[in-house]
Amino acid sequence: MPVEAEAYAQAWQRFGGSVATHPRVVERLAGLAQIPVRYLGWEQHGELKGAIATWGRDLALSKDVLKRHGKKGLFDLGNAEIILPIATDAQLPVRHRGRYLSALNEGRVSTLKPQAEQLAMARTPEDLSKKFRYNQRRELRLLEEAGGRVRAVNEFSSAELAAMYCDLFQRRWGFAATGAERLAEVLELLQEFLVGSVLFLNEAPIAVQLVYRVEAPEWVSVEYVNGGVDPETRAFSPGSVLSFLNTQSAWEQARSLDKPLRFSFGRADREYKERWCNPVPVFSL
Repeated sequence: MPVEAEAYAQAWQRFGGSVATHPRVVERLAGLAQIPVRYLGWEQHGELKGAIATWGRDLALSKDVLKRHGKKGLFDLGNAEIILPIATDAQLPVRHRGRYLSALNEGRVSTLKPQAEQLAMARTPEDLSKKFRYNQRRELRLLEEAGGRVRAVNEFSSAELAAMYCDLFQRRWGFAATGAERLAEVLELLQEFLVGSVLFLNEAPIAVQLVYRVEAPEWVSVEYVNGGVDPETRAFSPGSVLSFLNTQSAWEQARSLDKPLRFSFGRADREYKERWCNPVPVFSL
């Protein structure tokens, strides 16, 4: 049955979700895309047991729907982990299309189908070898001794952060970042969810990552979308150092809240992710 946006937000706050299903993320990015969201809810015995945000037959923020509306790559959430705000024991049938649905949806959604791809989920600090952690700290120390600095993303305006990210992404990959044209707008809309650091060397940015974080009642969901690095500073391994800083601070924060952390690196499709992550199964609808 159709429900108001407010009911969806209440379901998320009660049952939990991920970055890509967070009520304000959905509302703001759908507003940017100018594609209206239809919220649907399920009730049992007069009580709301779950809700979803939809674009037609797809879950809201779907890349396919953006493409069909001629808005391909308007914003980038990577291959985000999807956790739907549904009660643990609901076993609800969801008839809408969606991919990369978290294993946390098992038992909550009865229509899940195993998906061939997996997501890369950051390991706990203890799951990284002592040698690996030592090397990351050593790389950071060498960078700082050479004039490197670590600055928080919230020290910069959305326009500054977008400019740094687009420049470093282009330099690293040789092509423009997804959503580069509207990135400053997207970062402004999602500013409250942005976390992480930017690495500088001699006052010039050399590594930045787009990382979004939301806190659900029973876990913390973090989505690492993509990053940019100055290839000329490769000797300092700035991308690796930044991954270390961003994951460690996310773990510290989640543990201070006594909540498990789901730090997704997106699809488990690159070798470097194997160093940081464990592959986890996901589902489609």
